[in-house]
Amino acid sequence: MQFHHHGYVSGDPRVSPAAGTGVKRPEEVPDEVDVLIVGAGPAGMILAAQLSQFPEITTRLVERRPGRLEIGQADGIQARSVETFQTFGFAERIISEAYHITEMAFWGPDAADPTKIVRTDRAIDDEMGISEFPHLIVNQARVLDYFAEVAKNSPTRLVPDYGLEFAGLEVADEGEYPVTVTLRESAGERIGQERRVRAKYVVGCDGARSGVRESIGRKLAGTQAFHAWAVMDVLAVTDFPDIRTKCAIQSEAGSILHIPREGGYLFRMYVDLGEISHEDHGKVRETTVETAIVKANQILHPYTLDVKNVAWYSVYEVAHRLTDQFDDAQSESGRSPHVFITGDACHTHSAKAGQGMNVSMQDGFNLGWKLAHVLTGRSPESLLETYSDERQVIAQNLINFDREWSTMMAKKPEEFASPKELGEFYVRTAEFPAGFMTQYPPSMLIGEATHQVLATGFPIGKRFKSVPVVRVADGNPVHLGHHHRADGRWRLYAFPGVAASGGDSALRNWADWLATSPESPVVAHTPAGDIDSVFDVKVVYPQRHVDVDILSVPEIFLPRVGPFELIDYEKVYAADEEDIFELRGIDRDSGCVVVVRPDQYVAHVLPLTATGELAAFFAGNMLAAQGAAAELAEA
Repeated sequence: MQFHHHGYVSGDPRVSPAAGTGVKRPEEVPDEVDVLIVGAGPAGMILAAQLSQFPEITTRLVERRPGRLEIGQADGIQARSVETFQTFGFAERIISEAYHITEMAFWGPDAADPTKIVRTDRAIDDEMGISEFPHLIVNQARVLDYFAEVAKNSPTRLVPDYGLEFAGLEVADEGEYPVTVTLRESAGERIGQERRVRAKYVVGCDGARSGVRESIGRKLAGTQAFHAWAVMDVLAVTDFPDIRTKCAIQSEAGSILHIPREGGYLFRMYVDLGEISHEDHGKVRETTVETAIVKANQILHPYTLDVKNVAWYSVYEVAHRLTDQFDDAQSESGRSPHVFITGDACHTHSAKAGQGMNVSMQDGFNLGWKLAHVLTGRSPESLLETYSDERQVIAQNLINFDREWSTMMAKKPEEFASPKELGEFYVRTAEFPAGFMTQYPPSMLIGEATHQVLATGFPIGKRFKSVPVVRVADGNPVHLGHHHRADGRWRLYAFPGVAASGGDSALRNWADWLATSPESPVVAHTPAGDIDSVFDVKVVYPQRHVDVDILSVPEIFLPRVGPFELIDYEKVYAADEEDIFELRGIDRDSGCVVVVRPDQYVAHVLPLTATGELAAFFAGNMLAAQGAAAELAEA
C-alpha cells in the first residue's frame, strides 16, 4: 500500500479523502446519474466498488432489500476471485476468516456392503499450482461487506441505496441521459411510492428474475435438468470422519456435495432430492428441512448426522439458461448499449460447481473499468460493446462445464466406470472452476499472438499470473501481480533481455520513446501533468536486485507523483530466486513488453523494439487522445 504522497496521513490509509461526487454526497438518489446499478449482489457490488474510485462519475446502487444481506446464498470463492480481491485491497483479510479448501474426498458404496459408504479417493485441490492464492469458502454476505467497505472508503463515499426496487425503464434514441428508470420504495415510510431517475447507463445485477433484463427484451433460454437439490447450512454433531473436508458423497440412497464453512463448525450440504416430474411445477421446493435431514442421514449411512441448528435452507432445481446478448445494443440501428445485465440476470446454472458468485463478479469487473473509461473520456462509447462480446462466451463455457459436473454429481454409483472417475474429473478440470480457463479472443482489447513466443507463460487473452520478484529499491520480495489495483489503469511491464540491461540498450530506447514520443500511448493518452494516471509502467530486470543501479533506471519507471512530485520507487523490480524469466518463458536475450488490461488480463506481448505496434494497439478506437496529444489534434 502506498500513501503519504499527498501529505502525511495520520488515520486509516484505506480511507481516501472525499472528492468530486463524494463531497456533500446527497442522501437521496439524484434525478440524473451517470450509472445506475440495480441490485447489490456480487456483480453489483464489485461494479460499484470499481466505479467508486472515479470521483467525476456519479454512481448510485439501488437494492430492494431494506439492508445488507445477512446469510445464505453463495459461499465458494475460487482463486481467481481472490486475485481480484487483491486488486481491491482486502484479499489478506478475507483469507484470514475463510475456510481453505486444500483437498477433496470422494465417497462411494462399500463393495463388501453397498448400503454403507467408504472413502474411495482424495484429490489435492490445486495440485498444479495454478494460483498463489487459496480456494476459499466464505459467506456471500461477507464478500458484499468487503466491497461495500471499499466503496464507502472511496473518494465518492458510495453506499447502497437500500429499500428501492426497479419498476421499469425506457431508453430514448438520443440525449445525454437516455435511460429513464422508474424506482419504487420497497421499505420505510414511503413504501409503494415511485419516482423517476435519468441515467447515462443502467446495469441490471438483479438476479435470475431480472426486471432490467425483461425491460430490454432479453430472455433466458435453455434447459431444465428436472433434478432437485436441498441445500442447508447447519451446525451438527456427527461421526462422519471427513466433516471438515470438502466431499462428494455417492451412495445407493443418493448424493451429497459437502462443504465445510468458515468458523470451524458450520458446514453446507447439497442433498440430492432426485429427479422430478415434468408436471412437478415447483412443488419440490416445498420439501422441508426435516425431510432433507432424513435424506442426508440415509446417504451417509453408516454414519449419522444430528443437526442442532439450521442457519439457512433452500431447495432449487438445476437449470442451465443463457441470454444471447448482455446489453440492449441494436445492430440494425447502430445504437450503442446503454443498458447491461450481469450475473444471474443473464446466465443461470447449478450451485455445485461454485461458479455463480465468481463468474458474476468477473462480469462486473469486466464492465466496470470500461464504463469508467468511457465516462472519463478515455475511450469512445464503442468500447462498451466488448462487454457482451467477451462475457457471453464465458457464460456459455460455464454452462457447458456445469452441465457436465452436475450430471456426474447426480449419477448413481453403478453408472460410473470406476470409483475414482469423479475424483479424476475433478482434478482434470480444476483450472476451469478455479477461474483460469477464461481466454478472450483477439479484438480491439486483445492483440494477436504474433509475438507470444517472447513470453510463453503470459498467454495473450488470459489473466496475468503473478510471479515472485524482488523490489530493487528496498530488497523486499513481493508478488508482481499483487500491485495491480482496481484503479482503471493499464499495466505495461518491460522485461529487458540480458544484453539490453546496460545504459545504451533497447530498454532505454523504449523507455525514452514511451516518455517523449507523440506516438507513445503514455504521451498520447495521458492528461497533461499526470503521467501515472492511465498507465502503470514497470520494469523487471533479469539480474539480481543488488546488481541493478537504481540511478541508471530510466525515468519513466521512477515517475514523479502527487503535489510534491515525489519519486515512486515501487515500479522497479528484479528476478527472484524463482526466476520470472524462466517461469514465464520470457526470452532472456531480447526481452519483451507485456501489456495488461485494468481487469488483469494480458492484452498483448511485444518486442521492446516494436514501438509502432504498441502505439497502434492503443490508437484508434481504444483510447481517446488526452493532454498534449489532444491539444495538438485540436490545433
